[in-house]
Amino acid sequence: MAKHVLILGAGLVSQPIIDYLFKTTDFNLTVADILEENARQAINGNPRGKAAVLDVNNSELLTRLVSESDLVVSLLPYTLHGIIARHCLAAEKHMVNASYVSEEMQTFDEPAREKGLLFLCEIGLDPGIDHMSAMKIIRDVQSRGGKITEFVSVCGGLPAPDANDNPFGYKFSWSPKGVLLAGNNSAQYIDQGAIKNIPAEKLFHSTTPMTIDGREFEAYPNRDSTSYEEVYGLEGIDLLMRGTLRYAGWHNLILAIKALGLTEELAVPAGKHSYADILALSSGCDREALKTAVANKLDLEQDASVMLALDWLGLFDETLIDLSETTVIDALADLMNEKMAYTAGERDMVVLQHQFTATFPEATEKISSTLFDYGIPHGDSSMARTVSLPLAIAVRLILEDKIDLKGVQIPVEPIIYEPVLEELKTLGIAFDEKTEYIK
Repeated sequence: MAKHVLILGAGLVSQPIIDYLFKTTDFNLTVADILEENARQAINGNPRGKAAVLDVNNSELLTRLVSESDLVVSLLPYTLHGIIARHCLAAEKHMVNASYVSEEMQTFDEPAREKGLLFLCEIGLDPGIDHMSAMKIIRDVQSRGGKITEFVSVCGGLPAPDANDNPFGYKFSWSPKGVLLAGNNSAQYIDQGAIKNIPAEKLFHSTTPMTIDGREFEAYPNRDSTSYEEVYGLEGIDLLMRGTLRYAGWHNLILAIKALGLTEELAVPAGKHSYADILALSSGCDREALKTAVANKLDLEQDASVMLALDWLGLFDETLIDLSETTVIDALADLMNEKMAYTAGERDMVVLQHQFTATFPEATEKISSTLFDYGIPHGDSSMARTVSLPLAIAVRLILEDKIDLKGVQIPVEPIIYEPVLEELKTLGIAFDEKTEYIK
């Protein structure tokens, strides 16, 4: 009898997993979304698919949908995974998602083990492909008697070069607020064997220029890298940092936006306002000579690239807009969503690179492992493919009884990452590995 998979969420990254499971398995799929039309479009008339409307707070319906499945994929916001996990535990169903393991999710580890269930998390892009590709190299080095002394891993979702046509070097396919809020996070990593803490206000003063395949980028630390010393089996490592990758110059723009108060939850009353009004409100700058006052506040010339980028975005625009009550950060997010969206046929790009220093008794190896992946014009984005396809492969392997693990897991075991990475290669998602030997 064919297995049944419940996919919760029919958003921006859902299509590749649905298409993959229809194409490569005989599984039946139920796709549930708060908007049933989204689910219906995602199934696209496949006879093995069924669309459902679902509010996760409708416990009775969620219980029925979970009980009718063999495995549940949650593509919902991570804050809802706990609700889904409780239903999966009660119905004794496996669960898969692409989000970081939260403290709440970790509490399901022991009860899931007791029931013989696998709750596989962090099996997307970052986290996900980054874990798997890193562990492949780490295990190889260790199997050859080497020790990883330095590990830097960076990842970014960016416009492809042919779509990189605005002064921010960035585009959004969903609300930018999450990206803006991420700039308020602190970070910590290991440097020279000691934990280095970066407070939120210093985050974008801590960027590192990087050249990858001849292209100029910059990276900044991503939250807490220190836990991966244990997760990856790198105890005693000298340098360990996971970072976010952007095109060069991004940090100057974010520093300016933060300095102008544009990432604050400051209230903007309902009424007719221009973006120039909102900028004056957030920055405290003189409304009558706004551009001059902003340049002075940022200690820049009016024709500086940062000022020109802010002008291009529309922050000095005098056009009045009828706004309902909002906040400064939400108004900025709306503006970015309008001006920095992908247009039809444009490609996004995912860049992921690991850099290792591995020491052996006879030599040192400098290892790089690099992924460039591009969206398909008028088709799936690279972000959707790289998040969703690892999930899809894992679902197939679990339901084919090829992953014999229990409890809350992430993909750092060979039984997961070896077959997933091999299949990703066949789907065009592959790393270029290079090694430099130093005696």
